[in-house]
Amino acid sequence: MTDQFPQGFLWGTATAAHQVEGDNRLNDWWAWEQVPGHIRNGDRSGDANDHYRRFDADFALLEQLGQNAHRLSLEWSRIEPGPGQFSAEAIAHYRQVLASLRAHGLEPMVTLHHFTNPVWFAQQAAWESPDAPAQFARYVGRVVDELGDAARFWITINEPTVFAYQSYLKGDWPPGYRSLTAAGRVLGNLIRGHWLAFEQIKARAPHSQVGLAHHVRLFDPDRWWAPFDRLAAVVYNRLFNLGVLRALETGRLTWFQRRFISGGQGPRRSQDFLGLNYYTRDRLRFSPRNRAEFFATRVIPAGVPRSDLGWEIYPEGMYRTLRGFAEARLPIYVTENGVADADDHLRPAYLVDHLRAVRRAITEGAQVRGYFHWTCFDNFEWGEGYAAKFGLMDRDRRIRPSGRLYAEICQTGSLPASVPPPTAPPEPEPPRAPELR
Repeated sequence: MTDQFPQGFLWGTATAAHQVEGDNRLNDWWAWEQVPGHIRNGDRSGDANDHYRRFDADFALLEQLGQNAHRLSLEWSRIEPGPGQFSAEAIAHYRQVLASLRAHGLEPMVTLHHFTNPVWFAQQAAWESPDAPAQFARYVGRVVDELGDAARFWITINEPTVFAYQSYLKGDWPPGYRSLTAAGRVLGNLIRGHWLAFEQIKARAPHSQVGLAHHVRLFDPDRWWAPFDRLAAVVYNRLFNLGVLRALETGRLTWFQRRFISGGQGPRRSQDFLGLNYYTRDRLRFSPRNRAEFFATRVIPAGVPRSDLGWEIYPEGMYRTLRGFAEARLPIYVTENGVADADDHLRPAYLVDHLRAVRRAITEGAQVRGYFHWTCFDNFEWGEGYAAKFGLMDRDRRIRPSGRLYAEICQTGSLPASVPPPTAPPEPEPPRAPELR
């Protein structure tokens, strides 16, 4: 097996507007950050990476590092600051952003919803409302009317299961609910929103490529010999991984999703590609008292390699997931993959090992067309604030060794024969229970 990737492969990094632009005051996250205790270390997004003003210089730097694509998101609250009120200034700004990407040889992959909601939308019950999918589709239609000629790849919604889980089941993100009913209703509406958005995009830009970025987190039984551990892994896999995929494949909500929402039917085909966000896996042990987590506890065995957030580093999971995705017979883009690693002692090997897993899947038939590393520079990582560092660069745009390694990979389209051994890691913090990202 050669470590050379196919010609035309997309090499890039991924960002989200609220995490890098700065001064996003019109969405629900800005308000959430102001409440003490919501964000680790009391961090607030503030000016973030000042990417709203520095985008052109940032894209020039990515071009110098050999990248030929970039995944970004548009901030809905900037574009539609009031219901049905669209900002010509914001639309003009994002046209400049997309033109800058093209000028620097970077293929745009545009995400339309990446966790943040306009304040007015949040005040109307956000994704719990039966009107939410239509309101989202109105925004999408206007964006594609204005910008449809500037991008070929569109991602409607980023990680719907993570959004529903973190915001409406676990309660760690706005609006901070802890309700299975609310989470189920939101997930169903997000899928309906994707269906309507797909139709809006295709009606206006028929040759565009449309998909959804789906977070897949592998779930394995902690004890293979324990039947209830295996059952817990099956339940988690169906709820978090397969439910959305089945709905997109069939145009119908699953039985579980239909328990919470009616009218769950969409187009039979609503994606031109599969977007995969992969970071880690969880090992599950049956826990009959843990009803809030579907009767399972996530276990982190001693001695396994872990990121700064305590997530297991498991490259084989990338291969396993891509091999499963290959059954859909659609092009696949790895839309996020990365590691929280402040000292950059894990990231070089993490990067190469996961890309070797991608290459292995390609040789066995997976139609992987691109890889977007999370992320180019450290940014505001939601509830973790600025503590979790996923960047190939820091916020001052200082390039880490892993960033230079990724540049070499992007420029040659192949993997190095070996990776320098990691530097000595700092003393680990006590393990923290992993969370869906």
